[in-house]
Amino acid sequence: MLNSRQLTLEQAGKFFFRLLFWVPVVFFSLLLVRNTIPYYNFSQSFSFIEERALLFAKPVYYWSFYLHIGAGMFCITASLVQFSTYILKRRRKIHIWSGKIYVFVVLLIGAPTGLYMSFFAKGSFWERALFMFMAIFWFLTTWWGLKTIKEKNVLAHKIWMIRSYAMAMTAVTFRIYHIVFYVLDWNHLKNYEISLWISVLGNMLIAEYFIYKQSKRYLKTFTI
Repeated sequence: MLNSRQLTLEQAGKFFFRLLFWVPVVFFSLLLVRNTIPYYNFSQSFSFIEERALLFAKPVYYWSFYLHIGAGMFCITASLVQFSTYILKRRRKIHIWSGKIYVFVVLLIGAPTGLYMSFFAKGSFWERALFMFMAIFWFLTTWWGLKTIKEKNVLAHKIWMIRSYAMAMTAVTFRIYHIVFYVLDWNHLKNYEISLWISVLGNMLIAEYFIYKQSKRYLKTFTI
């Protein structure tokens, strides 16, 4: 009876932890999508566009920007589907096809346009270098996610796609940190730089934590 009660409490704790993690992730992901859609009015009145008016005068940068934010919107929403256990088990075709589109979008649109735009990113040399790293890391992790699932290595596929998703989610976590530091009345440039670094490094650490948990669960099952 005691073991049964402990198991129930453990299950409740896991469920609460998942809610605590996924509710904010879903909310802020959808909020990012909602706030990005107005850019497709192609208005020049957005502050980001006004600050970079000379860059937006160049067709390559102009279309790279719109392709990049479109790819970002899709990848963030598609990722939410990819990590649904229900869809993976009962609607496997949705997982497969949304995964294929995610990989296509990252490799051919999201990462390449992100790499190009990183050369013109706001901030110092180190912020531009970080954006370059993000684009390359996003591309490589997604590529290895594709490669490993073709080899039918499911665990490795999960590991690489968690890393890919963590990099995609920097667009969301950056804005969360930016809002928090804005409320704390931090200097705009300082806020921008620190929010960027915390978002990238923090997401990578969180990804490695989930990877550790996945690997531990797999090894436990394997040994049994």
